[in-house]
Amino acid sequence: MQAPRRFPAIALATVMTLAACGNGDTVPSLMNVRSTTGGPDEFGIIPPKPLEMPEDLAALPEPTPGGGNRTDRNPTAEAVAALGGNPAVTQGVNSAHGGLYAYAARYGVTQGIRETLAAEDLEYRRDNDGRLLERLFNVNVYYKAYAEQSLDQHAELWRWRQAGVRTPSAPPPQPGEEE
Repeated sequence: MQAPRRFPAIALATVMTLAACGNGDTVPSLMNVRSTTGGPDEFGIIPPKPLEMPEDLAALPEPTPGGGNRTDRNPTAEAVAALGGNPAVTQGVNSAHGGLYAYAARYGVTQGIRETLAAEDLEYRRDNDGRLLERLFNVNVYYKAYAEQSLDQHAELWRWRQAGVRTPSAPPPQPGEEE
């Protein structure tokens, strides 16, 4: 009588253990937000610029297979231009910001910092990717994983107000808060 009862429990424990060991080499996804429809991502579609006839057909560049063309949009450059910037200077440090860059780099610049931070964050996400059932049911665990690194906006606002700093863009003090 004992053997028939133990077998399902042992089989279930074995299956759960093997399921927990899987996906060790994949990148953990803490923000599990998925579309419920099978349609395209409407924010991922960038309509092209309208076609126009060039003034001189002989001045057109040679076509490059897989490359860009004159009707392709560059959302980053368009956003920079819309905000009043120079879209030609979207890479590197331009001369107008040289002083700011020099001040920020006054103690040295760590080479490869982006790759280092990406590797450390990947390790952190692997260590904090949720419990077994949270992973199984694709529960969003992003905010729980990064809660220790989050800024408490209300406490920070209170700290600045206590220091006497004006906070015009913040909501007015609530009842019970001193000015």
